[in-house]
Amino acid sequence: MTQTFEPGTLDAQDVLRLALTSKVYGAAVQTALSPAPALSERLGHRVWLKREDQQPIFSFKLRGAYNRMAQLSAAERARGVITASAGNHAQGVAYSAQELGVRAVIVMPATTPEIKVRACRARGAEVVLHGDSFSDAETHAYALQRGQGLTFVHPYDDPHVLAGQATVALELLRQLDEDRPYTVFVPVGGGGLIAGVASVMKALRPDVRIIGVEPDDSDAMYQSLQAGHRVRLDTVGIFVDGVAVKQVGAYTFDLTRRYVDGWVRVSTDEVCAAIKDVFDDTRAVMEPAGALAVAGLKQYAERLEESGQTLVALTCGANVNFDRLRHVAERAEIGEQREAILAVTIPERPGAFREFIEVIGPRAVTEFNYRYAPREDARIFVGVQLARAAQRAELLGTLTSRGYPVTDLTDDELAKVHVRHMVGGRAPEAAHERVYSFTFPERPGALLEFLTHLHGRWNISLFHYRNHGSAHGRVLAGLQVPPGDEADFTAFLHDLGYPATEMSTNPSYRLFLT
Repeated sequence: MTQTFEPGTLDAQDVLRLALTSKVYGAAVQTALSPAPALSERLGHRVWLKREDQQPIFSFKLRGAYNRMAQLSAAERARGVITASAGNHAQGVAYSAQELGVRAVIVMPATTPEIKVRACRARGAEVVLHGDSFSDAETHAYALQRGQGLTFVHPYDDPHVLAGQATVALELLRQLDEDRPYTVFVPVGGGGLIAGVASVMKALRPDVRIIGVEPDDSDAMYQSLQAGHRVRLDTVGIFVDGVAVKQVGAYTFDLTRRYVDGWVRVSTDEVCAAIKDVFDDTRAVMEPAGALAVAGLKQYAERLEESGQTLVALTCGANVNFDRLRHVAERAEIGEQREAILAVTIPERPGAFREFIEVIGPRAVTEFNYRYAPREDARIFVGVQLARAAQRAELLGTLTSRGYPVTDLTDDELAKVHVRHMVGGRAPEAAHERVYSFTFPERPGALLEFLTHLHGRWNISLFHYRNHGSAHGRVLAGLQVPPGDEADFTAFLHDLGYPATEMSTNPSYRLFLT
């Protein structure tokens, strides 16, 4: 009979025992521990990558899903399993069900990319598309579970799931012959991987440091640790979708609280740069969550005083949508601090461009956006390649000393997602313009649906949308709202049903689009 635990009663020794007696290798494989020579040389440390992207489903999620399902009783196997997932856990359940001959129902949001839906169906799973978010899918999955008597296979908050993920640590301990303490960086979403890995490491090698890594816009575990209890985020970022969890698990929070040594939060740009770093060393293309730990490792390494330390990052997955790579390529140089994005004001007269480029000097210009406007000054959107991060401050100082008004937009999300593609679209005649960034579910017909909801008595004076291959789309929209309409407009935004953030005071919008 499968042993059960209540949240709070599971400790490192329990997880170690469950991991040692797990059944993961009925489906999963031992993955390589690969050196990262280029990254090691650049950082001045010995960097290793634990390649969970090499699993049969290209993700570590197979370990936990198979281990949990291999523990099913005969009656449970006969009834089948169900889960809710838009990604790697779904494929892990589908693969495991095929291997074990078990019926599997997988509820996915309607926004799930077709490639993931097809992958699950190809393994015999019954895919149900429901709602626009994971929360919608999860609620429906639990309703189906109750109605059909299925066993729910949780993506992370289950002792046997996290024990399956913990076998990553058992392999790492065998593969890395290192007597001295080292540091392991683990990507964190719901917490199953880090809870398992940290528990086993602290049981067997308490001197090894475990560092959790989260995106700065999806940091449910970090915020929970700060609060001392599990918190639920109102929203999560959409880029690193593999870890976009609003609330971490009860088991995983308790184990993480006890056994994890430190925390790093990283930006979208840092994740994109890490994807490029892994590619440069391995020629493998990670999904954003797959490179998350590498991004955290790099940030952590910059703060270390002593060189020559051993640092290990878990590359947890490579199920990336191909069309997302254009966004990754755009942002990687910024994330590596090898590109500066600037707004510069130059005189609107012949020869001014050449004079400006002379000041830039031998640095490579990566982007230059401008459109004529009958004004005394011209505002240009320019990207400049940097050999090292410190050159950004040097460049800003040079431009300022030569009399050029300059605004650093390198860290301005609106500038990088929208404004760089809209430069030259000034409209001073667009009176009372209010500008908002909207997020809406990305699925066929969603843009038309969004516009239908947006249509009303206020004129749309600005609109920009790009599909980035993620589950959600982002729109920058301007509406002309006369002063007397403020109350009605506020109510309209509340009833619209899409997350909206006002951007009317954003510097890139003020410089280029007003």
